[in-house]
Parts: sequence; structure tokens; C-alpha cells
Amino acid sequence: MKYRRLGKTELTVSVIGIGTWQFGGEWGKEFQQAEVHTILNRAFELGINLIDTAECYGDHTSERLIGQAIRQNRQDWIIATKFGHRYLGNFQREQLWSAQDVQKQLEESLWALQTDYLDLYQFHSGEDDAFLNEDLWTMLHKQVELGKIRHLGISISSRGDRTLQVAKASQVGAGAIQLVYNRLNRQAEETIFPLCIQQDLGVMARVPLASGLLSGKYKPGDQFTVLTDVRSIMDAQKLEQDLRAVKEIQEKEVPPGIPMASWALAWCLNQPAVTCVIPGCKSVQQLEVNASAAEISLTRENPTL
Repeated sequence: MKYRRLGKTELTVSVIGIGTWQFGGEWGKEFQQAEVHTILNRAFELGINLIDTAECYGDHTSERLIGQAIRQNRQDWIIATKFGHRYLGNFQREQLWSAQDVQKQLEESLWALQTDYLDLYQFHSGEDDAFLNEDLWTMLHKQVELGKIRHLGISISSRGDRTLQVAKASQVGAGAIQLVYNRLNRQAEETIFPLCIQQDLGVMARVPLASGLLSGKYKPGDQFTVLTDVRSIMDAQKLEQDLRAVKEIQEKEVPPGIPMASWALAWCLNQPAVTCVIPGCKSVQQLEVNASAAEISLTRENPTL
């Protein structure tokens, strides 16, 4: 495993982290505690130290599964979670952005994760009006002073222009940005990454496998029919377009002998602004493929590897 400094937070994180939305049950599978134990134990063996979760991956479901799995070695992990929503059911969320609501979410996340502190607490895909709330940030900084939060971050939405939030990250005391970035979605390169570099913000790339499309498992014409899989609600035309693009990428860009998933993660890590990637996984086998990307991730001079 390789490690990098997460911007001005000074946290040292593995370049491959674990995204855990899937543990909340919205990716076509309901996880049991034993499965999460097995995945996280293997991640630890592979040198992964970063777990990203959220308050609304289930009703703190992902957090509870993680908390139980790592309670014996909490100090070995960097836990990043988020705030701003309440889970209402599959793909349904209520937004809650008041300082009082977020403080309640914080306490619930600490309880679910069985920890006294969070390493990174992230504003979660909110609109600019929710972001520009001085009372919210004042409360959060108070929690930092109390030791319940080590660092603040911003997980920006993939919808709309979130340049303002990144531009004001240092102003609100955030040291890391989480965003969608992958071979199919390079929008961040234009304006977001320069702002991150300017402010020394760590960058966590989520959806680095484009919701699994860049794993190489799926072909043009494939459909997602499991109603509890978030991909089943994707726009069918856009999905087909992306699958055709993946086929072309696989044929023209992925070197022989390298799993496409590993290549796709390494491709993200070759971007100088990116600190780490946080792919999800449903099995130890997928985790191991993800982790193998660290072996090919640091040749930034050659973006095609």
C-alpha cells in the first residue's frame, strides 16, 4: 500500500480507501455484520486505513456495521463520515442542515461508530444556501475544540456548480474535498482541482469506478434490474452511452494483463490533485483488486500507465 498526506489536515491516508455506501443496503445487497468484519479485516491486512461512510447510508446502518467491526482497533483507522441528511428509505433522504440538527447527527454517528471522535466530518452534498450558514460552522468548530471532530471536510454534490463551496473551503475551516472523479467524469479538472491545489486541500475521489461501470464487468446493452440497486434508477440512455465509452476505453487504454478496475483507480491517482480514491466493494475479491491499484498508482508522469 502507498500513503499520501490528505492536504492541510496532515492525515496520512492510504491511496486506496473504502467507500461504504453499499453497507447501507442500496447497492442490491444487504450486508451482515460478519461480512463487514471480513472485508474490513482484510482491508487492514492490505494496509488500507481510510473508511468513508455517511449518516444516511441506511439509518446510520453503514456506520453501525463499521463501528462494530473496528471497535477493537479504532485507533488504526481514519474514519470519514458526513452530515446533512436523514435516511427515509431506498434512495430517499430528508435534508437537515440546522446547527441543532447536525449536532444531533454528530452524536448519533459517534454512537453508531462506537468512537469518541471522527477523523473527518464532511458537509454532505448540500446546496450553497445550506453551506453558507455561519451558525452551522460555528457549532462544528466548537465540536473540533471539544475533540469530537479532528478535521472538517466538504463532500460536494455531483449536481450543479459547487465551485463556491470549494473556493470557500479554507474560510470555513475545511481541509479536504470529496468529489466524483473517474475516467468517464473529468469535470473537476477544469475548476475544482486548481482551487484544491491552491488551498492545499486533500482530495478524496469518490465513484472512481463510475458506479462499477469501469470494473469491466458490464457491456453495452446490460441493464440493472434489482430495485434495491441504485443503478436501477439511472437514466437508461446515459447508462448505455457510458457502457459504450467503457468498451472503447477498455480496448484502447487498459494495458493487457491489468484488471480494468485496478487501472481505473490508478488512472484517478495519477491526477496530481487527487490524494486517494474511495471505491466501494461487495466482497474481499473486489477489495483485493482495488488495493492492487496502489502498485501502479504513482507513475503520474505517464497518465496512460
